[in-house]
Amino acid sequence: MHESCKLYGKNVIGNNCTILENVTLGYPSGKILNELLSNGLSFEEGSFDGVKIGDNAVIRPNSTIYCDVKIGNYLRTGHNILVREMTNVGDNVLIGTNVVIDGTTTIGNNVSIQSNVYIPTNTIIEDNVFLGPCSVLTNDKYPIRVKYDLKGPVLRKGASLGANCTILPGVEIGEGAMIAAGALVTKDVPAWKLALGFPAKIIDMPEELRNLNRI
Repeated sequence: MHESCKLYGKNVIGNNCTILENVTLGYPSGKILNELLSNGLSFEEGSFDGVKIGDNAVIRPNSTIYCDVKIGNYLRTGHNILVREMTNVGDNVLIGTNVVIDGTTTIGNNVSIQSNVYIPTNTIIEDNVFLGPCSVLTNDKYPIRVKYDLKGPVLRKGASLGANCTILPGVEIGEGAMIAAGALVTKDVPAWKLALGFPAKIIDMPEELRNLNRI
Protein backbone atom coordinates (compact mmCIF):
# COMPACT_ATOMS: atom_id res chain seq x y z
CA MET A 1 0.00 0.00 0.00
CA HIS A 2 1.38 3.39 -0.99
CA GLU A 3 2.12 5.81 1.84
CA SER A 4 -0.22 8.43 0.35
CA CYS A 5 -3.31 6.22 0.82
CA LYS A 6 -5.94 7.25 3.36
CA LEU A 7 -7.92 4.75 5.44
CA TYR A 8 -11.06 5.44 7.48
CA GLY A 9 -12.94 3.03 9.74
CA LYS A 10 -12.10 -0.64 10.23
CA ASN A 11 -10.76 -1.99 6.95
CA VAL A 12 -9.87 -5.59 6.11
CA ILE A 13 -7.47 -6.03 3.20
CA GLY A 14 -6.52 -9.46 1.85
CA ASN A 15 -3.16 -10.87 0.87
CA ASN A 16 -1.02 -9.76 -2.05
CA CYS A 17 -2.96 -6.55 -2.73
CA THR A 18 -1.49 -3.59 -4.60
CA ILE A 19 -3.01 -0.26 -3.58
CA LEU A 20 -1.43 2.70 -5.32
CA GLU A 21 -1.14 6.47 -4.85
CA ASN A 22 -3.90 8.54 -3.27
CA VAL A 23 -6.40 5.72 -2.83
CA THR A 24 -9.03 6.30 -0.12
CA LEU A 25 -10.62 3.30 1.61
CA GLY A 26 -13.55 3.25 4.04
CA TYR A 27 -14.67 6.82 3.39
CA PRO A 28 -17.70 7.52 5.63
CA SER A 29 -21.18 7.61 4.14
CA GLY A 30 -23.36 10.67 4.58
CA LYS A 31 -25.15 9.02 7.50
CA ILE A 32 -21.93 8.19 9.32
CA LEU A 33 -20.48 11.60 8.53
CA ASN A 34 -23.49 13.32 10.11
CA GLU A 35 -23.18 11.12 13.21
CA LEU A 36 -19.50 11.96 13.58
CA LEU A 37 -20.06 15.68 13.17
CA SER A 38 -23.00 15.75 15.58
CA ASN A 39 -20.80 14.11 18.22
CA GLY A 40 -17.86 16.37 17.57
CA LEU A 41 -15.71 13.52 16.26
CA SER A 42 -13.23 13.54 13.41
CA PHE A 43 -13.12 10.84 10.74
CA GLU A 44 -10.16 9.27 12.51
CA GLU A 45 -11.95 9.16 15.88
CA GLY A 46 -15.07 7.45 14.57
CA SER A 47 -15.63 3.70 14.92
CA PHE A 48 -17.34 2.19 11.88
CA ASP A 49 -16.85 -0.59 9.36
CA GLY A 50 -14.69 0.38 6.41
CA VAL A 51 -14.15 -1.77 3.34
CA LYS A 52 -13.42 -5.50 3.11
CA ILE A 53 -11.23 -6.47 0.15
CA GLY A 54 -10.19 -10.01 -0.78
CA ASP A 55 -6.84 -11.24 -2.04
CA ASN A 56 -4.83 -10.11 -5.07
CA ALA A 57 -6.55 -6.77 -5.65
CA VAL A 58 -4.99 -4.02 -7.75
CA ILE A 59 -6.43 -0.56 -7.04
CA ARG A 60 -4.96 2.22 -9.17
CA PRO A 61 -4.35 5.85 -8.14
CA ASN A 62 -6.96 8.39 -7.01
CA SER A 63 -9.72 5.84 -6.40
CA THR A 64 -12.21 6.06 -3.52
CA ILE A 65 -14.11 3.15 -1.98
CA TYR A 66 -16.61 4.03 0.74
CA CYS A 67 -17.40 2.23 3.99
CA ASP A 68 -19.67 -0.84 4.13
CA VAL A 69 -18.32 -2.21 0.85
CA LYS A 70 -17.38 -5.87 0.38
CA ILE A 71 -15.15 -6.94 -2.51
CA GLY A 72 -14.00 -10.45 -3.43
CA ASN A 73 -10.68 -11.67 -4.78
CA TYR A 74 -8.84 -10.42 -7.86
CA LEU A 75 -10.37 -6.96 -8.11
CA ARG A 76 -8.72 -4.80 -10.79
CA THR A 77 -9.45 -1.11 -11.17
CA GLY A 78 -8.49 1.71 -13.46
CA HIS A 79 -7.75 5.20 -12.15
CA ASN A 80 -10.18 7.46 -10.32
CA ILE A 81 -13.01 5.03 -9.64
CA LEU A 82 -15.73 5.71 -7.04
CA VAL A 83 -17.59 2.94 -5.20
CA ARG A 84 -20.21 4.13 -2.72
CA GLU A 85 -21.46 2.44 0.45
CA MET A 86 -23.52 -0.78 0.67
CA THR A 87 -22.01 -2.26 -2.48
CA ASN A 88 -21.08 -5.94 -2.76
CA VAL A 89 -18.64 -6.99 -5.48
CA GLY A 90 -17.75 -10.60 -6.35
CA ASP A 91 -14.51 -12.21 -7.51
CA ASN A 92 -12.52 -11.36 -10.64
CA VAL A 93 -14.16 -8.01 -11.34
CA LEU A 94 -12.70 -5.24 -13.49
CA ILE A 95 -13.78 -1.65 -12.75
CA GLY A 96 -12.41 0.70 -15.40
CA THR A 97 -11.15 4.27 -15.16
CA ASN A 98 -13.68 6.91 -14.02
CA VAL A 99 -16.41 4.38 -13.23
CA VAL A 100 -18.99 5.53 -10.66
CA ILE A 101 -20.92 2.92 -8.66
CA ASP A 102 -23.36 4.91 -6.56
CA GLY A 103 -23.97 2.35 -3.82
CA THR A 104 -26.55 -0.18 -2.59
CA THR A 105 -25.62 -2.34 -5.56
CA THR A 106 -24.73 -6.00 -6.05
CA ILE A 107 -22.14 -7.07 -8.64
CA GLY A 108 -21.43 -10.75 -9.28
CA ASN A 109 -18.33 -12.67 -10.32
CA ASN A 110 -16.36 -12.27 -13.56
CA VAL A 111 -17.82 -8.88 -14.42
CA SER A 112 -16.09 -6.38 -16.72
CA ILE A 113 -17.05 -2.71 -16.28
CA GLN A 114 -15.26 -0.57 -18.84
CA SER A 115 -14.22 3.09 -18.47
CA ASN A 116 -16.72 5.89 -17.74
CA VAL A 117 -19.66 3.62 -16.86
CA TYR A 118 -22.30 4.97 -14.44
CA ILE A 119 -24.14 2.52 -12.16
CA PRO A 120 -26.86 4.00 -9.89
CA THR A 121 -28.15 2.82 -6.54
CA ASN A 122 -30.34 -0.29 -6.34
CA THR A 123 -28.80 -2.04 -9.33
CA ILE A 124 -28.18 -5.79 -9.67
CA ILE A 125 -25.46 -7.12 -11.97
CA GLU A 126 -25.13 -10.90 -12.12
CA ASP A 127 -22.11 -13.04 -13.10
CA ASN A 128 -20.21 -12.76 -16.40
CA VAL A 129 -21.72 -9.42 -17.42
CA PHE A 130 -19.90 -6.97 -19.72
CA LEU A 131 -20.58 -3.22 -19.59
CA GLY A 132 -19.02 -1.32 -22.49
CA PRO A 133 -17.41 2.13 -22.21
CA CYS A 134 -19.71 5.02 -21.27
CA SER A 135 -22.72 2.78 -20.60
CA VAL A 136 -25.26 4.61 -18.42
CA LEU A 137 -27.71 2.84 -16.11
CA THR A 138 -30.46 4.93 -14.51
CA ASN A 139 -32.80 4.52 -11.54
CA ASP A 140 -35.17 7.52 -11.54
CA LYS A 141 -38.09 7.54 -14.00
CA TYR A 142 -39.13 11.12 -13.29
CA PRO A 143 -36.05 13.05 -12.12
CA ILE A 144 -37.03 15.47 -9.33
CA ARG A 145 -40.60 15.81 -10.72
CA VAL A 146 -42.61 12.89 -9.33
CA LYS A 147 -41.92 10.79 -6.25
CA TYR A 148 -40.60 7.42 -7.38
CA ASP A 149 -38.84 4.63 -5.52
CA LEU A 150 -35.40 4.49 -7.09
CA LYS A 151 -34.95 1.21 -8.92
CA GLY A 152 -31.89 0.45 -11.00
CA PRO A 153 -31.70 -2.06 -13.84
CA VAL A 154 -31.13 -5.79 -13.43
CA LEU A 155 -28.47 -7.30 -15.68
CA ARG A 156 -28.80 -11.07 -15.75
CA LYS A 157 -26.01 -13.60 -16.14
CA GLY A 158 -23.89 -13.17 -19.25
CA ALA A 159 -25.56 -10.00 -20.54
CA SER A 160 -23.48 -7.59 -22.66
CA LEU A 161 -23.90 -3.82 -22.99
CA GLY A 162 -22.33 -2.00 -25.94
CA ALA A 163 -20.61 1.36 -25.65
CA ASN A 164 -22.71 4.47 -24.95
CA CYS A 165 -25.98 2.61 -24.38
CA THR A 166 -28.54 3.85 -21.84
CA ILE A 167 -30.70 1.54 -19.71
CA LEU A 168 -33.79 3.10 -18.11
CA PRO A 169 -34.92 2.47 -14.51
CA GLY A 170 -36.12 -0.98 -13.52
CA VAL A 171 -35.37 -2.53 -16.91
CA GLU A 172 -34.24 -6.16 -16.85
CA ILE A 173 -31.68 -7.34 -19.38
CA GLY A 174 -32.12 -11.10 -19.69
CA GLU A 175 -29.49 -13.81 -19.50
CA GLY A 176 -27.12 -13.70 -22.44
CA ALA A 177 -28.90 -10.72 -24.01
CA MET A 178 -26.88 -8.10 -25.89
CA ILE A 179 -27.43 -4.35 -26.13
CA ALA A 180 -25.99 -2.65 -29.20
CA ALA A 181 -23.80 0.43 -28.94
CA GLY A 182 -25.78 3.65 -28.52
CA ALA A 183 -29.09 1.91 -27.83
CA LEU A 184 -31.74 3.44 -25.55
CA VAL A 185 -33.40 0.55 -23.72
CA THR A 186 -36.84 1.44 -22.34
CA LYS A 187 -38.27 -2.03 -21.66
CA ASP A 188 -37.15 -5.50 -20.60
CA VAL A 189 -35.00 -7.48 -23.01
CA PRO A 190 -35.65 -11.26 -22.98
CA ALA A 191 -32.83 -13.77 -22.59
CA TRP A 192 -30.61 -14.25 -25.63
CA LYS A 193 -32.15 -11.38 -27.60
CA LEU A 194 -30.46 -8.36 -29.20
CA ALA A 195 -31.66 -4.80 -28.57
CA LEU A 196 -30.57 -2.03 -30.93
CA GLY A 197 -31.67 1.44 -31.92
CA PHE A 198 -32.98 4.62 -30.29
CA PRO A 199 -35.34 3.65 -28.77
CA ALA A 200 -34.22 0.06 -28.90
CA LYS A 201 -36.05 -2.63 -30.83
CA ILE A 202 -35.66 -6.26 -29.84
CA ILE A 203 -34.66 -8.80 -32.47
CA ASP A 204 -33.37 -12.35 -32.53
CA MET A 205 -29.76 -12.85 -31.53
CA PRO A 206 -27.52 -13.86 -34.47
CA GLU A 207 -26.45 -17.46 -34.01
CA GLU A 208 -22.74 -16.58 -33.91
CA LEU A 209 -23.36 -14.39 -30.83
CA ARG A 210 -25.18 -17.03 -28.81
CA ASN A 211 -22.19 -17.75 -26.60
CA LEU A 212 -21.39 -17.01 -22.97
CA ASN A 213 -19.12 -14.04 -22.32
CA ARG A 214 -15.47 -14.96 -21.92
CA ILE A 215 -14.40 -12.78 -18.99
